[in-house]
Amino acid sequence: MAQRNRKLAVQIAELGLSQAELARQINAEIEPLTGKPGNVTDADIRRWLRGETKWPQDRIRLCLEKVLGASAEDLGFVPRKKRIAPPKEDPVHRRAFLTVTSGTALAVAAPYAPAHGRLSVDDARGFHQDYVAILRRDHAVGGSRKLEDHAVELASRIQSTLAVSSSSTRVRDMLHRLAAEVLSSAAFAAIDARSPQRARAHLGKALTFAGLSRDSETMYHVWNHLTLTSSQRENHAEAVAGTEVMKRSSIARRDPLYASLGHIRNANGLARLRHRSEALRALKDAECAFARSADEQRPEWIKFFDASEMDALSSFLWSALGDHGRAEYCLHRTLAAIPDGMARNKALYTAHLALAQARQGELELACATGRQAHALLPPAFGSRRAAHTLAATRKVILASGSESPEVVEWIEETGQWI
Repeated sequence: MAQRNRKLAVQIAELGLSQAELARQINAEIEPLTGKPGNVTDADIRRWLRGETKWPQDRIRLCLEKVLGASAEDLGFVPRKKRIAPPKEDPVHRRAFLTVTSGTALAVAAPYAPAHGRLSVDDARGFHQDYVAILRRDHAVGGSRKLEDHAVELASRIQSTLAVSSSSTRVRDMLHRLAAEVLSSAAFAAIDARSPQRARAHLGKALTFAGLSRDSETMYHVWNHLTLTSSQRENHAEAVAGTEVMKRSSIARRDPLYASLGHIRNANGLARLRHRSEALRALKDAECAFARSADEQRPEWIKFFDASEMDALSSFLWSALGDHGRAEYCLHRTLAAIPDGMARNKALYTAHLALAQARQGELELACATGRQAHALLPPAFGSRRAAHTLAATRKVILASGSESPEVVEWIEETGQWI
């Protein structure tokens, strides 16, 4: 006869959870982790409590640990014998990060797994290496759902580790900061896939971790992505309000680069609200702050904001104001300066260049540029923003009514891949 799991019963009782509510919370954690709704029921909980299930499945166990804030062993579960020595590569967590352009591995190491006990700075650095691999993958192929899930999974591992380990205040703050940054990456992957609602869910959790970290730069990072979700939902007034938070943050007061990003986001929101003079003032403030910024050590995530990105974001402002010629000029500057390895951005901004050309009536040129943008999309490309921009370009060209052979051919061609 199975022995009842008293440790699990005590933890559930202390948290005041019913069996049905515990199952619901576990399922809520499973969905962002796997991309599919969880199917844990209160009957499963009862089997655990009766001791009939000694060791739940990996994905369920991870989410159970997160909900109850304790390791599976501390909850009374008994690992299977084959799991006494944890494998170096856990099949639930392992991901192979490959560049789509060269096929070479960006990161093939198993996910970092600290030993049980007191966490150290080295443990925080180990988790950080997994985060850097996610950023590199994002630069290469954009926001795929797999990348988003991997970021959520990493954040869950960090949170689970914090729940069952002791640490100094410094290390705990480092891990809270990292969890917020990882969830912000998950949010950006959702934004890149044009799923702002999923992004908002990730950012709600990221805000909690950013607050726990007590770090201005981390909070700025989260707000940067919140403004993007507002823009993608066409709520430009909300986006402008978010950029005001960015501009007034202590990190923006200390570092001109952060001030510049806040101003250029603010300028774009104002342009979409048709506040032309205010948008142009914000653009000038962004350019002046960017010119004052020095080349210094900063977090990985903001390294995207260089001269090429500044021109790209400026092009969006000019496009919103109806000056498509100036938008095209900025995009040419962007594409001339964009770093190698930024496959997603090259494809995205080439697509925007085609759109700017189409809006100026340069239809044959827009078709050629659009074809070039499509050719830059790797087979495993995750970003939906480039495809969305090419669809907008096709709509402008269709509306022109042109019967040019080059235009007709491109319209037929794009019907197969947009």
